[in-house]
Amino acid sequence: MANNPGDAQIVRANSRYVLPIILTAGEDGYVIAACPMLPGCISQGRTREEALANIAEAAELTLSCREEEGWDVPAEYRLERIEVSA
Repeated sequence: MANNPGDAQIVRANSRYVLPIILTAGEDGYVIAACPMLPGCISQGRTREEALANIAEAAELTLSCREEEGWDVPAEYRLERIEVSA
């Protein structure tokens, strides 16, 4: 069942993290992947699948540094959208 916008999303499920990923098209034709829950966690790939595999690896590396860097992952998040004038 799909979650409604604004519904709380649980980040940690058992020993795994379930993280939101934003995919955008890069200027060079690559797919850019970013995880807004993890500081500086961004990657890319030639395809969507490659970008998701690369961001998963980047997320694991970022998570492995969190204690050393003094931050932790929030327990939940809410995905919202806003509209602004351009």
